[in-house]
Amino acid sequence: MTLSERSPNVSTPMASTPRGVTRVLILADAPVLRRGLIGMINETAGMQAVGTPGEPRRALTLAESARPDAVVVELGTGRAATLNACRDLRRRFPQLAIVALATSEDPAVVNEALAAGVRGYLLMNTSPTLLGWAVLAARAGRTVVDPQIRRGEGAEVPVSRELTPEVPLTRRESDVLDELIQGQSNRAIGKNLFISEDTVKSHVKAILRKLGARDRAHAVSLVLSARNPGCHCGAHRLAEAPADV
Repeated sequence: MTLSERSPNVSTPMASTPRGVTRVLILADAPVLRRGLIGMINETAGMQAVGTPGEPRRALTLAESARPDAVVVELGTGRAATLNACRDLRRRFPQLAIVALATSEDPAVVNEALAAGVRGYLLMNTSPTLLGWAVLAARAGRTVVDPQIRRGEGAEVPVSRELTPEVPLTRRESDVLDELIQGQSNRAIGKNLFISEDTVKSHVKAILRKLGARDRAHAVSLVLSARNPGCHCGAHRLAEAPADV
């Protein structure tokens, strides 16, 4: 189902969002696209559309009132003005995760968006699963670029990539994955995240399943290779950590 075909019977509450739910503000010029995006977000477990959806030019005003954790913005016509709005959002709300839905596959445009503070760059035909993963990854400080986009040989600046599992990691699983990349043991992860070792083990097993990884070292290798093709730096640190899963 395309975005334009979605007509959800949903509201976009300003408050009373359940604890632990990611609050997402929708910014898009076309009302039909806004409605479709609201449906995609509200159908994603752990996410809720908040505030009154509107045009990117109203970004600061809407973000001030809705206080979202993340923003999904349309990046189509009027790209320069939209990217200026993204820069303003990041200056005003440095921790805000911005994910753009775009029409261009040009690597130069992708890198321009990333430079403006966008942390997720997806094409308009993206799936709800990938959109949800991009929002969570952006909140965790990582960068996601739609896997449909391929670098041209003339691209001067490498496009950042992230591994995009079919089933998105939860926020806590993303936290655990970050610790794994640092080569931490289950005990250290539990101490750092204030959770039990058994809980860490459960999260690690879920991460391995979602990434299709054989073990911890393979999971980290997959993530690092996605970020820096050809580079496996850091994976050896994990291999030296206790294999306690």
